Amino acid sequence: MVTQDDNVPWGAMRTAVFFHAHPDDEALLTAGTMAMLAAEGHRVVLVVATAGERGLADLPHGEELAKARTGELYRSAAALGCARVVLLGYGDSGLAIDGGVAGDRPDDAFIDADLEEAAQRLAAILKEETADLLTIYDPAGGYGHPDHVQVYRVGGRAAEIAGTPIVLEATVNRDLLLKGVRLAARFYPALDVRSFERAYSPGEAITHRVNVRRYAGAKRASMAAHASQATGGDGDRTLGAMLKIPSFAYRFVFGTEWYVRRGLPRGVRLRHPFDNP
Repeated sequence: MVTQDDNVPWGAMRTAVFFHAHPDDEALLTAGTMAMLAAEGHRVVLVVATAGERGLADLPHGEELAKARTGELYRSAAALGCARVVLLGYGDSGLAIDGGVAGDRPDDAFIDADLEEAAQRLAAILKEETADLLTIYDPAGGYGHPDHVQVYRVGGRAAEIAGTPIVLEATVNRDLLLKGVRLAARFYPALDVRSFERAYSPGEAITHRVNVRRYAGAKRASMAAHASQATGGDGDRTLGAMLKIPSFAYRFVFGTEWYVRRGLPRGVRLRHPFDNP
């Protein structure tokens, strides 16, 4: 486990722990919320399961890529105002061509970690931080990456062990996503719309719609920090394409972050991570 703490005073209002699978995941799903909470004076802690050493990049897989992505993670965290960064040190499980679990994954792959052992490690951080909130992913793991699904499993169990009162599943509004994908498919016929039909969470399940437009600059800086993920592969990379969006449009496109909190009354719609119905 690798940890970095900038010794932010413990007098912050409340503590939120954001649990992600790989460096850059925080930039894509929760960066605006993290920047907002930090600006409000809350203590924001970023925990990442792997160093992303098997991600698509121009650098070769392994130690070189892990080192590069770890450095990018710290730069992203600084841009968001994180008080602490912890890497759990599991191996990046990788992704099979069909989007499933890779057969050539390393022995220490996060997807193969003992659920209880991994949850206990995360729970220890939650207890140490006296965390008020933990973010994980939805059951689908967003777009289905095996490590993201494992974040959902491990994070949910860790919150049970630690007694963390608020657990939010970071997600995307599938209804809006499908509208955008179907529109894009008119111009890019090769785009597989069906692959998005079970991704993330339907709009009716979302409990939190957090307006983060004021923190678009920090979110964009977080994305830009992950330079290794903006290039590599044969086609356009998602992160690279996002960073090409003009600033005025960026605030609109990425100005909302979505979460699901289980157990709330049907139809509840909240606008801040610490809100209660």
